[in-house]
Amino acid sequence: MKSFINWVYGAALAMGGPGLFVIAFLDSSFISLPQINDLLVVLMVVQNKPLMPYYAAMATAGSVVGCYAIYLIAARGGEAFLKKRLKAGHIDRGLAVYRRHGVLALMVPAVLPPPAPFKLFVLLAGVANVRPLQFVTAIAVARGARYLVLGALAIRYGDAALELMRTHGRTVGIWLAVLLVAGALGFWVWRWGRRR
Repeated sequence: MKSFINWVYGAALAMGGPGLFVIAFLDSSFISLPQINDLLVVLMVVQNKPLMPYYAAMATAGSVVGCYAIYLIAARGGEAFLKKRLKAGHIDRGLAVYRRHGVLALMVPAVLPPPAPFKLFVLLAGVANVRPLQFVTAIAVARGARYLVLGALAIRYGDAALELMRTHGRTVGIWLAVLLVAGALGFWVWRWGRRR
């Protein structure tokens, strides 16, 4: 498996942006490639800083398309799939999180690093009948923020950003999630204030 991951890593680096798209698609859909996409974004940005927005966009687009593939499968029978693999109580609790927090329940795991159960929340979004536009927007915003921040770190810290991702990737992801939640709450309070 390690040789396969090394091959995928090398192939993606050789392809550049399209390679990022493919890796992000695979990681977000049918094959788990933990943190490879994050490391690829950082490495590619370090090598070519002016292309940071392009690399972040390609990683985001691949992730959105991969997640949408899983979402469609879940929307067309994912509940039966989940019931075979999870206890009914876990499914009910996951659906309750969607009812209570909406797409924020999807956005937070989207910025967290592995081993956050992100694909589970993608499947639950399909089962919970989250509207497709809401789903795609939530994934695009969350993953876009994640990859833009990683790209900004790569520009700011250069090669040290790679070491930061290897040693503290989880902490960086958690802080991203905290910032996302704070931003979402701020937006919600602002909208609530305007309505009043």
